Amino acid sequence: MHYDYKTENVCSQTIGLDIDGDVVSNISFVGGCNGNLKAIATLVDGWTVDQIESKLKGNLCGRRPTSCADQLAKAVRAAYNAQNNA
Repeated sequence: MHYDYKTENVCSQTIGLDIDGDVVSNISFVGGCNGNLKAIATLVDGWTVDQIESKLKGNLCGRRPTSCADQLAKAVRAAYNAQNNA
């Protein structure tokens, strides 16, 4: 299932990803720090929702209450929940 997540309080505007069961792939960010976000997407490709959350949830960017990595953790959980409630 493809899922698009609208981010909050970060430079990227949207995170797109595919989810199959609890495995996440094909992550893409619209906006934000292009090189860093491509690297994060590549590193976590094929990881489970729990693996991504355990590594990225709570990561902050400067004085912001979140980061693009933290938003990715929220996005994969939202995608997982949407997939299982569909």
